[in-house]
Amino acid sequence: MDSAQPLDTMALMKALWTLVGVIAVIGVLAAQSSTGPTSSVKSLEQIQRQLEAYQHLLNDWAGLTRYGSEDSELAPPKPGEDRVIFLGDQITEYWARIGGKFFPGKPYMNRGINGQTTAQMLVRFRQDVIALRPRVVVIQGGSNDIVGANGPGTKGTLSDNIMSMIDLAKTHSIRLVLASVTPVCDCYTNQTALRPPRRIADFNDVIKSHAAEFGAVYLDYYSALAEGQNFKQSLTADGLLPNESGYNVMAALAEQAIAQALKK
Repeated sequence: MDSAQPLDTMALMKALWTLVGVIAVIGVLAAQSSTGPTSSVKSLEQIQRQLEAYQHLLNDWAGLTRYGSEDSELAPPKPGEDRVIFLGDQITEYWARIGGKFFPGKPYMNRGINGQTTAQMLVRFRQDVIALRPRVVVIQGGSNDIVGANGPGTKGTLSDNIMSMIDLAKTHSIRLVLASVTPVCDCYTNQTALRPPRRIADFNDVIKSHAAEFGAVYLDYYSALAEGQNFKQSLTADGLLPNESGYNVMAALAEQAIAQALKK
């Protein structure tokens, strides 16, 4: 007879949290012993912020609280309204902060979350996309999958997540735009070590092939932003995020892709 006990998820999370706390204490002690009281205070503040971020990730891995209240208060689309949802990671989220206004006068909604992978986007797809009843969804992700931000990110896992979002969108008669992973460069800091250009190209091949196979529009941000395999320095804020000029380039391409999707 098997005497194994079922996995207690909450107990595991508490144990993990305790371990993080122990590591934090060790970090504080090390800072105090090696750099003096001023640096140790700074280190303690940094650790506290990191602990808060880890706690939030444990409590809301998919980021459902980020737009949950806003989604619940949003009115249904007006008759004839071509509502568009931009679902993505930091490239999408920071659009309005860095690139100025986010499509002023258009019924377009930003549902990007910094640092997210396509797996997290898939979990919140019903809340942040389907429930808002858009005509079109622009899916932009993959950059953090390459980094392995929440576990191993491969072409296979990216493909599975993208196909699952495609299935959900088609089931609810939502037109699809699949955006490429954007390029990076070492213009300011070392970005290519985390996101090698070869892997970005491989991920884009997957996204482009899915767009062709399932009748979605492929939105090629990469080609317009890249110079060779690198992000054009004149179009990026830090080697990863576009600057205002970069977002202007992306906005024009997104408008074209949305118009094409609406005609399908």
